Amino acid sequence: MGMSVTISAATAQDAEQIFRLQYLCFQSEAALYANYRIDPLVQTLDSVREEVAADCVFVARLGDEVVGSVRGRVTEDGAASIGKLCVHPRLQGHGIGARLLRAAEASLVEERGAKRFRLHTGHRSENNLRLYRRVGYETVGTAEGADGVPMIVLEKPAGTYATTA
Repeated sequence: MGMSVTISAATAQDAEQIFRLQYLCFQSEAALYANYRIDPLVQTLDSVREEVAADCVFVARLGDEVVGSVRGRVTEDGAASIGKLCVHPRLQGHGIGARLLRAAEASLVEERGAKRFRLHTGHRSENNLRLYRRVGYETVGTAEGADGVPMIVLEKPAGTYATTA
């Protein structure tokens, strides 16, 4: 009998699993840009711990294993900045990313008063762009990441939560 993937708020005890999962998941992104210095790959475990303590962080679990994660925080302009969405490569394509987004969006509105959602992804990250557009995000601009990667900035109003893809 198989187990179901559950979505819940992250705890301090999840930080190390989130850190390892993030490193695994963002290898493919780094390969797309031939840049292994992207933020998720150089972030420290202590920094992940700080984010888990301060930000809105959700995890997807399969039993005791963290198989997905997303983080968000409300910025000064009332937008919720959502980032570092990742799902274990063996479980991608099953709607877990959309479920994580929906959980983070709901919490950011209900608990932190977000007015809209904003996220960004690399300009070559077609799978990410497809997911974000499917759940209602629209391109609003471009930016350059601190690592030099060209990014596409996407937003949507806070009244529209992600639907399962």
